[in-house]
Amino acid sequence: MELDRADLKLLELLQQDGRTTVQALSEAIHLSARATLNRVRKLESEGVIEGYRAMVSRSALGEQVCAFAEIALKDQRQASLQRFEKRMAQTPEVVGCWVVSGRYDYLVRIACPHLAHYHRLINGWLDEAALGVEKIVTNIEMQTIKEFAGFPLPNRK
Repeated sequence: MELDRADLKLLELLQQDGRTTVQALSEAIHLSARATLNRVRKLESEGVIEGYRAMVSRSALGEQVCAFAEIALKDQRQASLQRFEKRMAQTPEVVGCWVVSGRYDYLVRIACPHLAHYHRLINGWLDEAALGVEKIVTNIEMQTIKEFAGFPLPNRK
C-alpha cells in the first residue's frame, strides 16, 4: 500500500494516542470525518495498523526485574529454532524476543517480579535439553531512558 502524507499523519497521531477521535484526526489532516474514518479502516484492513494497545505503567505493577538475555542455541536446525520461538511466545515473562545477528541467536526482554523468579525461569530453559539453550548472558535493566513509542515515519511532502 502506498502511503501518502495524510496516511503518514494519521499513523503519527495514532502512534501517539490510539484513542484519538476520528473528529480530532480529521481536523488534523484536513479531511472530513467520513474520509478520515475510511482511511483509518483501510490502514487497518491492509495490515498497516496491526492493532491498538494500552501502555501500562510498569511502576503501577510494582517493582519488577527487567533483563535483556542474549541466548545462543546449540542447534540451528529449523525445528530447534521453531521450538525455542514457540516457548518464548508462550512465556508471559518474555515481553520481547528478537532474532539477532552476532554471537547470539536471540535477544529476549524478560520482566519478572523478582530476581529469584528470573533465575528459576532461565535455569529451567537451560535444564530442558529439548529446548537446546547453550548459553544465556544476562544484562539487567537499570533504568529505562526511552521506551518504544512507535516507529519513525518517512517525511513525505
